[in-house]
Amino acid sequence: MKRILVNLAVLIFGSVVLSSCGSYSSPSSSTSQRQSGLPFRVFVSNPLQPTSSGNFPVFNIIDASKDVLSPAAVNLSGTGPDPSLMAESPDLQKTLVFSASNNSIAIVDNATEGVAAAGGTPLPAITLPDFTESMLVAAAGTKAYAAVRNAPIPGQTPGAVLQMDLTTGKITATLPVPNVHYIAQSHNGNRILALSDNSNSITAIATPLIGTNTDPRTTVTGPFDNPVLAIFSPDDSTAYVLNCGPECGGMAASITVLDLNTNTPIGSNVAVSAATIGLISGTTLYVAGTPPGQTCAGSSPATQATSCGVLSVVDLAAKTVTATAVITDGAHNRMEMGADGQLFIGARNCTNLNITAAPAEVRGCLSIFNAQTKAVTVPPENGDVTGIAPITNRHVVYVCQSGEVWIYDTTTDKMQTTQVDILGQASDVKLVDR
Repeated sequence: MKRILVNLAVLIFGSVVLSSCGSYSSPSSSTSQRQSGLPFRVFVSNPLQPTSSGNFPVFNIIDASKDVLSPAAVNLSGTGPDPSLMAESPDLQKTLVFSASNNSIAIVDNATEGVAAAGGTPLPAITLPDFTESMLVAAAGTKAYAAVRNAPIPGQTPGAVLQMDLTTGKITATLPVPNVHYIAQSHNGNRILALSDNSNSITAIATPLIGTNTDPRTTVTGPFDNPVLAIFSPDDSTAYVLNCGPECGGMAASITVLDLNTNTPIGSNVAVSAATIGLISGTTLYVAGTPPGQTCAGSSPATQATSCGVLSVVDLAAKTVTATAVITDGAHNRMEMGADGQLFIGARNCTNLNITAAPAEVRGCLSIFNAQTKAVTVPPENGDVTGIAPITNRHVVYVCQSGEVWIYDTTTDKMQTTQVDILGQASDVKLVDR
């Protein structure tokens, strides 16, 4: 009964805030006039925020220092109907959010907590020619890019990387790249690597050349096998390209080390069990995936699941795998390092267990790997993981799973006592302040 009353109070308060703070009000440039008034915030994309007049697409706002939901929200009703995938600008000034039902990208001004504006007029959502699973904001914060696999290109195979101007809300360049699915950006923003489905090559894009008479695209060949991700070294001299291999219909999962000064591979590929997502921490590269036919033999703790994934720990200096761990299966596409060396790994379409008879077991698509002890924890929660956000200088990590937001304590790998109840459907989560 207490939970119902709290939800009702939030619903009524939320409806007042949303109705009085429309997404088309003129946003202020002053950070002192944020709707929530919070200096340290988490945004959660939510297509189904209920109010007294119906459901609204919003960013819910959470106090990241206290884990408390704000009654204010970023109203996205004038942009896309189902905000999901989010991307932050490196300078933390803007957040992009993609709506799949109309293939649109809305631009949110983090300071004003409203739709970004030009000359006092809110920018319209940018309409893409088709769906995207990969978008990013350029280092300078004024441009963004999206990989659109099915973008129509007259007389050519579909697929393009689109450049968007975040000051005007318009597409300013279409770079044909057949079947492009994912993109990755160097830290300085001068290079984008475009990765295509069913391909053994990648496309390097020199962003300063876009819009000039020189083609910014360079096809890079090498020992690639269905590459799906590129991770840049801190100095942008090297990229570690994850080859999906058998999980994507290829031959062998591996890592190709690419010299970005010459666009040539360095040495032989580093073989791994599977590779769809990865993250560099110091001199270590963590790579996860689900090898076809992989059992759960060696899982600790033991599981009744019959299919599992594998995490590989790679020493970048030696270019060797130093450890592996059995994790949940599925299509792994989320990975973040939290405090205390706790690596959070998320997947979708995994094996969900909800067994109540002894030996009881509940598990879903989230795995937590302890980088020090190499132990794996699989929390007792079902569902796809759609967002992970470690909170800076705190021992907590926010996880969107099965439409909920769960807050984990990295000292215990368990959900902390204080949780946030999102009304609607939590899709993705980003920390927007540091």
